[in-house]
Amino acid sequence: MSMEAGLQDRVTRRAGLRPAVGIVHLGLGAFFRAHGAIYVAEAMAASGGDWGILAASLQSAGMRDRLAPQGFAYTALEAGPKGDTAQIVDVIENILVAPEDPAALLAAMADPAVRIVSLTVTEKGYCHLPASGALNFDHPDIVQDLANPLPRSAIGYLVRALALRRQAGVAPFTLLSCDNLPHNGAVLRGVVLQFARALDADLADWIAQNARFPATMVDRIVPATKPEDLARVTTATGLLDAAPVIHEPFRQWVIEDDFVGGARPDFAAVGVQMVRHVAPFELMKLRMLNGTHSALAYLGYLAGFETISDTVADPDFAAFAQLLWAEITPVLTPPQGVDLQAYAAALLARYQNPAIRHRCWQIAMDGSQKLPQRILGTMAEAKGDCPGLALAVAGWMRYVSGRDEAGAAIEVKDPMAAALHLAANSADPVGALLAERAVFSAAQAAQIDPILRRSYAQLHSCGARTAVTQTLTRNA
Repeated sequence: MSMEAGLQDRVTRRAGLRPAVGIVHLGLGAFFRAHGAIYVAEAMAASGGDWGILAASLQSAGMRDRLAPQGFAYTALEAGPKGDTAQIVDVIENILVAPEDPAALLAAMADPAVRIVSLTVTEKGYCHLPASGALNFDHPDIVQDLANPLPRSAIGYLVRALALRRQAGVAPFTLLSCDNLPHNGAVLRGVVLQFARALDADLADWIAQNARFPATMVDRIVPATKPEDLARVTTATGLLDAAPVIHEPFRQWVIEDDFVGGARPDFAAVGVQMVRHVAPFELMKLRMLNGTHSALAYLGYLAGFETISDTVADPDFAAFAQLLWAEITPVLTPPQGVDLQAYAAALLARYQNPAIRHRCWQIAMDGSQKLPQRILGTMAEAKGDCPGLALAVAGWMRYVSGRDEAGAAIEVKDPMAAALHLAANSADPVGALLAERAVFSAAQAAQIDPILRRSYAQLHSCGARTAVTQTLTRNA
């Protein structure tokens, strides 16, 4: 298809036979398109199978409208230190926009040919209480979905679709979480069963006995695509693409090998680690990568850096990352055969990749949902004060106030943004934020109150850059 006055061709899917749809994916963001979708495409190329992906946007039509003219194909651009490498990914067969026709999405999920429903809906999409993992029955989407057969939330869609399959005598699908949260399979199972039990106890029992919720660990840095990236992709491919994704060379996917009837793509053939226990991998990644990513994002943003690579280009911030890992690794049990120091060194090299412009602001989103898993768990288990991690939490406290060190407004993206803003701008911001039980348990709040007050005061008095330097000096 030609466009732009015929000067450029648009990316499009390959001609020929297409696989049947075997996977429905909820939440078609950049990460899945740069990670899971590529693995699925490669697995079919290696070993065959009908694992085409029907994707669904639970909110807006934007991704559908950008990809439909391209036959749902897009460019995945690998941005390495030595240059860009592009590939066309055309594993997505269609995109449904859930709010336009909820019944159509439910029907697709109920199709017996669909054997996996995967999801990347971020932590907040699970409609749970991060501190406990329990379903938040007060969440407006959950209230709506329990009262109405046409859902809004991912959890509502999953349970209503499973109910349709049960009514039709069809086996359940495997529910595959691809989100960054610890024990993602268990969390998903918990909220699904709680929702199902509120509808129908027999349905909940059927799901518990027959469905599968494998845990996973996903890893690839995928920055948000910016307008200038469109030209970058055209330069690399000679084709126009309305919705490319940019990603680093590194990738990892660890999956608990527990699928309904064993039905899945041949993931092992393309480098996915199929294991019995994911927990050691996910905990290592959540705390060593995601935890330091969040820490660098809050403090780096406050210090005036735009991206993670900009942040760690500063020698003090690179050293601060090392301090964070020194606090994290003593309370981790590494997966068999993994050297945590080598893993940390590889992480720093990934952060330093100048071709990946991963904005601090993007990583800083949804901190109320992320902190318990990424940072607070380490602080609860660690012996000693953890001054680096404490400074990171203080950085989050300063960030959610909505003003940076120069007094400029920060656009805080968080489901608790309003409550956090009030707390962070109160007479006692540390105490008020520690009282947010969706983030901090009462026991942990009491434990870390003294060091957080010191760290917050330090951050407020001298700024993030100097606070980082001082913390390094004191802990040298």
